[in-house]
Amino acid sequence: MQSKQMVDLVVAHDPNWKADFDAEKRAIKACLRGVDIMLHHIGSTAIERILAKPIIDLLGVVSDLSQVDANARAMEGLGYEVMGAFGIEGRRYFRKITADGRRTHQLHIYEKNSPHIERHLAFREYLREHANVASAYSDLKETLVSVEGQTWGGYLDGKDAFIIETEKDALEWYQGSQSI
Repeated sequence: MQSKQMVDLVVAHDPNWKADFDAEKRAIKACLRGVDIMLHHIGSTAIERILAKPIIDLLGVVSDLSQVDANARAMEGLGYEVMGAFGIEGRRYFRKITADGRRTHQLHIYEKNSPHIERHLAFREYLREHANVASAYSDLKETLVSVEGQTWGGYLDGKDAFIIETEKDALEWYQGSQSI
Protein backbone atom coordinates (compact mmCIF):
# COMPACT_ATOMS: atom_id res chain seq x y z
CA MET A 1 0.00 0.00 0.00
CA GLN A 2 1.26 3.46 -0.97
CA SER A 3 2.24 5.65 1.96
CA LYS A 4 -0.34 8.34 2.70
CA GLN A 5 2.45 10.90 3.00
CA MET A 6 3.51 10.51 -0.66
CA VAL A 7 -0.06 10.40 -1.97
CA ASP A 8 -0.82 13.65 -0.13
CA LEU A 9 2.39 15.27 -1.33
CA VAL A 10 0.65 17.02 -4.20
CA VAL A 11 -2.86 18.41 -4.16
CA ALA A 12 -5.24 20.15 -6.55
CA HIS A 13 -4.72 23.87 -7.06
CA ASP A 14 -6.13 25.95 -4.23
CA PRO A 15 -7.36 29.42 -5.26
CA ASN A 16 -6.42 30.65 -1.77
CA TRP A 17 -2.73 30.25 -2.58
CA LYS A 18 -2.64 33.65 -4.30
CA ALA A 19 -4.03 35.37 -1.20
CA ASP A 20 -1.55 33.42 0.94
CA PHE A 21 1.28 34.65 -1.27
CA ASP A 22 0.00 38.24 -1.07
CA ALA A 23 -0.22 38.10 2.74
CA GLU A 24 3.27 36.61 3.05
CA LYS A 25 4.65 39.19 0.64
CA ARG A 26 3.32 42.00 2.85
CA ALA A 27 4.74 40.34 5.98
CA ILE A 28 8.19 39.88 4.43
CA LYS A 29 8.31 43.46 3.15
CA ALA A 30 7.35 44.74 6.61
CA CYS A 31 9.96 42.48 8.21
CA LEU A 32 12.73 43.54 5.84
CA ARG A 33 12.16 47.28 6.30
CA GLY A 34 14.76 49.25 4.42
CA VAL A 35 15.52 46.40 2.01
CA ASP A 36 14.27 47.09 -1.50
CA ILE A 37 12.89 43.66 -2.37
CA MET A 38 10.63 42.60 -5.21
CA LEU A 39 8.70 39.40 -4.52
CA HIS A 40 7.23 36.98 -7.06
CA HIS A 41 4.99 33.95 -6.57
CA ILE A 42 6.76 31.02 -8.24
CA GLY A 43 6.52 27.25 -8.20
CA SER A 44 3.50 25.10 -8.86
CA THR A 45 1.22 26.95 -6.43
CA ALA A 46 1.54 29.94 -8.80
CA ILE A 47 0.17 27.95 -11.75
CA GLU A 48 -3.55 27.27 -11.93
CA ARG A 49 -4.85 23.87 -13.02
CA ILE A 50 -1.87 21.80 -11.88
CA LEU A 51 -1.13 19.67 -8.86
CA ALA A 52 1.26 21.22 -6.36
CA LYS A 53 2.85 20.65 -3.01
CA PRO A 54 0.89 22.98 -0.70
CA ILE A 55 3.99 25.11 -0.08
CA ILE A 56 4.11 28.70 -1.31
CA ASP A 57 7.36 29.47 -3.13
CA LEU A 58 8.45 33.09 -3.19
CA LEU A 59 11.24 34.57 -5.31
CA GLY A 60 12.86 37.67 -3.87
CA VAL A 61 14.98 40.02 -5.96
CA VAL A 62 17.30 42.51 -4.25
CA SER A 63 20.16 44.75 -5.32
CA ASP A 64 22.48 43.52 -2.55
CA LEU A 65 22.36 40.22 -0.68
CA SER A 66 24.31 41.70 2.22
CA GLN A 67 21.17 43.66 3.14
CA VAL A 68 19.27 40.38 3.39
CA ASP A 69 22.07 38.84 5.44
CA ALA A 70 22.00 41.80 7.83
CA ASN A 71 18.24 41.30 8.34
CA ALA A 72 18.15 37.50 8.32
CA ARG A 73 17.42 37.21 12.03
CA ALA A 74 14.31 39.37 11.58
CA MET A 75 13.00 36.63 9.28
CA GLU A 76 13.14 34.21 12.20
CA GLY A 77 10.51 36.42 13.84
CA LEU A 78 8.18 35.51 10.95
CA GLY A 79 8.81 31.83 11.61
CA TYR A 80 11.43 31.28 8.90
CA GLU A 81 14.56 29.17 9.24
CA VAL A 82 17.62 30.96 7.88
CA MET A 83 19.33 28.46 5.57
CA GLY A 84 21.99 30.59 3.82
CA ALA A 85 22.81 29.65 0.22
CA PHE A 86 21.61 26.07 0.87
CA GLY A 87 23.53 24.62 -2.07
CA ILE A 88 22.99 27.38 -4.64
CA GLU A 89 25.70 30.04 -4.82
CA GLY A 90 24.26 33.54 -4.82
CA ARG A 91 20.98 32.54 -3.15
CA ARG A 92 19.60 33.12 0.31
CA TYR A 93 17.06 30.47 1.24
CA PHE A 94 14.48 30.62 4.02
CA ARG A 95 11.83 28.07 4.89
CA LYS A 96 8.82 28.43 7.14
CA ILE A 97 7.70 25.40 9.10
CA THR A 98 4.72 25.22 11.45
CA ALA A 99 4.95 23.94 15.02
CA ASP A 100 3.63 20.56 13.83
CA GLY A 101 6.46 20.27 11.26
CA ARG A 102 4.56 21.23 8.10
CA ARG A 103 6.46 23.43 5.63
CA THR A 104 4.25 26.28 4.41
CA HIS A 105 6.56 28.72 2.58
CA GLN A 106 9.94 28.78 0.88
CA LEU A 107 11.71 32.04 0.06
CA HIS A 108 14.55 32.13 -2.46
CA ILE A 109 16.33 35.51 -2.68
CA TYR A 110 18.81 36.46 -5.41
CA GLU A 111 20.56 39.63 -6.50
CA LYS A 112 19.09 41.41 -9.54
CA ASN A 113 21.30 39.94 -12.25
CA SER A 114 21.22 36.31 -11.14
CA PRO A 115 20.29 33.92 -13.97
CA HIS A 116 18.15 32.01 -11.47
CA ILE A 117 15.59 34.82 -11.47
CA GLU A 118 14.88 34.54 -15.18
CA ARG A 119 14.89 30.74 -14.95
CA HIS A 120 12.18 30.72 -12.28
CA LEU A 121 10.03 33.38 -13.92
CA ALA A 122 10.36 31.82 -17.38
CA PHE A 123 9.29 28.40 -16.11
CA ARG A 124 6.25 29.86 -14.31
CA GLU A 125 5.14 31.97 -17.27
CA TYR A 126 5.72 29.17 -19.77
CA LEU A 127 3.48 26.79 -17.84
CA ARG A 128 0.85 29.50 -17.41
CA GLU A 129 0.82 30.09 -21.18
CA HIS A 130 1.21 26.48 -22.34
CA ALA A 131 -1.65 24.48 -20.81
CA ASN A 132 -0.54 21.26 -22.50
CA VAL A 133 2.90 21.44 -20.89
CA ALA A 134 1.39 22.35 -17.51
CA SER A 135 -0.97 19.39 -17.79
CA ALA A 136 1.90 17.03 -18.65
CA TYR A 137 3.81 18.29 -15.60
CA SER A 138 0.79 17.78 -13.37
CA ASP A 139 0.24 14.28 -14.77
CA LEU A 140 3.90 13.43 -14.13
CA LYS A 141 3.58 14.53 -10.50
CA GLU A 142 0.46 12.42 -10.05
CA THR A 143 2.21 9.39 -11.54
CA LEU A 144 5.29 9.87 -9.38
CA VAL A 145 3.42 10.09 -6.08
CA SER A 146 1.40 6.99 -6.95
CA VAL A 147 4.50 4.80 -7.36
CA GLU A 148 4.56 2.09 -4.69
CA GLY A 149 7.31 2.83 -2.16
CA GLN A 150 8.04 6.25 -3.62
CA THR A 151 10.41 8.44 -1.62
CA TRP A 152 10.81 12.20 -1.54
CA GLY A 153 14.14 11.84 -3.35
CA GLY A 154 12.58 9.59 -5.97
CA TYR A 155 9.79 12.08 -6.53
CA LEU A 156 12.28 14.93 -7.04
CA ASP A 157 14.51 12.82 -9.29
CA GLY A 158 11.47 11.77 -11.32
CA LYS A 159 10.62 15.41 -12.10
CA ASP A 160 14.18 16.44 -12.89
CA ALA A 161 14.39 15.54 -16.60
CA PHE A 162 11.01 17.16 -17.30
CA ILE A 163 12.02 20.36 -15.50
CA ILE A 164 15.41 20.60 -17.22
CA GLU A 165 13.92 20.11 -20.69
CA THR A 166 10.97 22.41 -20.07
CA GLU A 167 13.22 25.05 -18.57
CA LYS A 168 15.25 25.19 -21.81
CA ASP A 169 12.08 25.69 -23.86
CA ALA A 170 10.74 28.17 -21.32
CA LEU A 171 13.86 30.32 -21.35
CA GLU A 172 13.94 30.44 -25.15
CA TRP A 173 10.23 31.34 -25.25
CA TYR A 174 10.52 33.87 -22.40
CA GLN A 175 13.54 35.64 -23.84
CA GLY A 176 11.79 35.86 -27.20
CA SER A 177 8.60 37.23 -25.67
CA GLN A 178 10.53 39.85 -23.66
CA SER A 179 12.20 41.28 -26.77
CA ILE A 180 8.91 42.03 -28.53
